[in-house]
Amino acid sequence: MVPLDLTYTARQPDTADVVIIGGGVMGMSTAWQLAARGITNIVVIEQSTLGSGSSAKPLGGIRANFSDPSNVLLGKRSLEAYYRFEDDFGVDIELSRVGYLFLARTGAELEQLESSAVTQANLGIETHVVSPGEAAKINPFLNANALTGASFTPNDGHAAPAKVVEGYTRACLALGVTILDRTQVLDVQRTGDSVDAVITNRGQIRTSSVICAAGAWSAAIGEMVGVDLPVEPVRRMIGLTRQQPTPYPQIPFTLDLSTTMYFHNFYNGLLLGISHLEKSAFCREYSYEWLKEFDAAASICAPSLENPDLEAGWSGYYENTPDHNALIGEASDLPGFFYITGFSGHGFLQAPAAGELVTDLYEGKSSFMDPKPFSADRFNCADSGLREVNII
Repeated sequence: MVPLDLTYTARQPDTADVVIIGGGVMGMSTAWQLAARGITNIVVIEQSTLGSGSSAKPLGGIRANFSDPSNVLLGKRSLEAYYRFEDDFGVDIELSRVGYLFLARTGAELEQLESSAVTQANLGIETHVVSPGEAAKINPFLNANALTGASFTPNDGHAAPAKVVEGYTRACLALGVTILDRTQVLDVQRTGDSVDAVITNRGQIRTSSVICAAGAWSAAIGEMVGVDLPVEPVRRMIGLTRQQPTPYPQIPFTLDLSTTMYFHNFYNGLLLGISHLEKSAFCREYSYEWLKEFDAAASICAPSLENPDLEAGWSGYYENTPDHNALIGEASDLPGFFYITGFSGHGFLQAPAAGELVTDLYEGKSSFMDPKPFSADRFNCADSGLREVNII
């Protein structure tokens, strides 16, 4: 979370040019994009503390290793922003460009990675499809005999989401953005096809523009104005191994497509996880339920990681959409209501570009890519057009 010495509590104003609901990495990326373009009177509302939702995890992956061109473009644009983040914002985000390694254990999965590699290469991403033996050299934890191959993108990696939120927040404060933490949105009011106001526990803010960046809570915000944002909260848990006197070998962010098991370095230990089967619910209570599935996967792909010696863990939300792709757009029947949510586990890595994209929509400008594939309207069509398979 943002350090306590960063003071941002403010009086709630009566009016705003734009109100952003959600003070995680999406909301703060968007707030900075708006403020950096000279847009004034921006208010960010966060129900808890900044970055305390999905952005609170200790490390987040950053990558352009996707199968769908739209996701590749969002990832690529965001990678470029993260590479220069410390220079731009003066905050060390613990950027580690160790690469991403997606594992294939069937012929079909390898064909899928090969197809994705072509898409990535056509969009300027350095990608290597490697043999099982080469994958085991890149990551010595792996059992090469369990694999049919892998894809390796060396310029991907991981960084600290809380540090990114801090960098955006400091920059926003310097540009005069009003940040209201521990403030609950009770209602968003509309009249006909216009946004009128946001009502919080502190009172009313009159505004004609609202940007929903509320993550797992976005569906409820959409319901306030009759906009369908199909986002469901799903609990995800990770484990952190005991820190070692001698660091583990440096490895890429490694993911097994068959089981969704993943792991990477965490200082002198490892961060471990798997997309454990969970029902949609607002529950962030930590448990070790996921370890049984993780151990089963590790016993095949990375036997030395089975029964890990954990000293800590984290529980947070995926904000899942039906196709596990983001929602970025403006409501078709309510001009002035924008959304940037539903990233389904890959929001942090797409945050800089997504904030830029929704800001371009707000200003009515052409952007670096077509935002249409991420419109919530895609779920009203027989074919959404998004074909993403490199997700967990």
